[in-house]
Order: sequence, then C-alpha cells, then structure tokens
Amino acid sequence: MSKKAAEQPSAKMTERFDCHHCQESLFGKKYILREESPYCVPCFEDLYASTCEECGKPIGCDCKDLSYKDRHWHEACFHCSQCKSSLVDKPFAAKEDQLLCTDCYSHEYSSKCQECMKTIMPGTRKMEYKGSSWHETCFVCHRCQQPIGTKSFIPKDNQNFCVPCYEKQYALQCVQCKKPITAGGVTYREQPWHRECFVCTACKQPLSGQRFTSREELAYCLNCFCNLYAKRCAGCTHPISGLGGTKYISFEERQWHKHCFNCTKCSLSLVGRGFLTERGDILCPDCSEDI
Repeated sequence: MSKKAAEQPSAKMTERFDCHHCQESLFGKKYILREESPYCVPCFEDLYASTCEECGKPIGCDCKDLSYKDRHWHEACFHCSQCKSSLVDKPFAAKEDQLLCTDCYSHEYSSKCQECMKTIMPGTRKMEYKGSSWHETCFVCHRCQQPIGTKSFIPKDNQNFCVPCYEKQYALQCVQCKKPITAGGVTYREQPWHRECFVCTACKQPLSGQRFTSREELAYCLNCFCNLYAKRCAGCTHPISGLGGTKYISFEERQWHKHCFNCTKCSLSLVGRGFLTERGDILCPDCSEDI
C-alpha cells in the first residue's frame, strides 16, 4: 500500500477535486492517493489505516507503521512484551504472538549449555544429544578437549569421548588382533574377542552364534572337532562326537553309534541283546550258530 501526499491542484482548475469516499472537496486540504483515487485523511484512516497490535488504535498517516507477519504497531508501541524496551531497529524473537527482545527470550526459552551452563542464544549453532544441549564450541571430547562437531563419539559416565580417545582409555583389546573392541565383542575363557576374530582353529569359520567346543584351549566348530579328534564308529566309520547326549556302544576298544551296533550278517540291532564276536565281526546268537 502506498501512502503519499499529492500535490494540491491549481486554484485555476474549474473541475471539482473531491474525496473518493465522502465527496468533500480536497482543495486546500491534505489527501492520500490509493489506487489513483484521492481520499481525505479522515476517510483514508477510517477505511485503510492499520490497527496497532499494542494499543488497539489506528496507525495514522502521520505515524510510522511498523509491521511483522501482517501485524502492525505504532513506533512507540513496538517494544518487548516483558521488559518493554523498544525493538525498533533491534533483533527480536516471537513466541506465542508475543515479541521479545533477545535477552528476555533467552532468559525464558533458550536452553542452557550442558558444559558452561550459559544460555545458548537464538540463532547460535548448538549440539543436542538425549535432551541436553551444548554450544558447538563446548561440545568437546572429555579426554583431548577437541571439538567433536559432526564426528562420531561415545558417551560414558555422562561424559563424551571422540572414538580414538575412548579406544585408548576404555576399549578392551581383542586377544587375536590386539585392536580395540568398540562394539560386538564376545568373551571366551574370560578374554575379549572381536566377533569376526573368534573363529574355528581349523577351518577359520566364525564361531559366534553357533555351537563349538575346545581342545587344549583352542576353539573348534563341531564338524572340525569331530573330524580331527572324535572316535570313529566301527560300523559306519563316521565320527562319534559324544556331544549333545549322543549315545554309543563301546566294546574291546571299539565304538559304535547306537544305531550302528547291529549284527554284521543279518543287521539285527544288538543293543540290549547278547552277541558273539567272530574274527572282528559281531553276530547275534542265531547267526553265530550258522558258522
């Protein structure tokens, strides 16, 4: 909206020059042009003047109209809603339709830095983590005191550490590779390992999350342990693991899976039955009579 005082028409003009609204003559009076139509000052203020948010009175043509987000104030009314200091040509903040100077806004609404306990001023860069806030320059590693910024960090005991400092001070060292364990480690024989370092001694496949056993303090997956150390069934020649409650039959330094302990000739199960041996074979009583 443009408000300007137009030049007075020449006294020699014979045509009328009236207010567009009240039709009163504007000769010798101040007037305002709006969309190329002239208005006397009273009519213009009644029709188009903004209402001051603070005092509720019209903002006349002879007053400075200060506006913010379609709201208007007299220059004298444009002040902080709490301390009443003028906000003219000063930075301010808005909260719930109230205008506040930066000091009042900071006191009421700004967060406090977790490190220096000072107010974090509006517009200032800050770091936030689990409901706490820091000035960007205050968010530093507790050990080396270097700003963490956007780098990865690890919290411990209400203190924050950059990853290198945390590893030096707190991380366990993997028994296998001697490097720090920051996440996902496993414990075997009260010693720490990376999950990817805890592997079968024979086949090198990861043991984390699967059953395994050990021999002479070395860890093996079940397949490798059975193939390397388990006794073999005299019937099928496959390993007898003895793990998980596996049942087997032992006789004269030979072993059989329970389901393999059968008559060599007729394949009758000999578990719980009498049997005879003939040149290394095990036979049921009936088959032994035929020999």
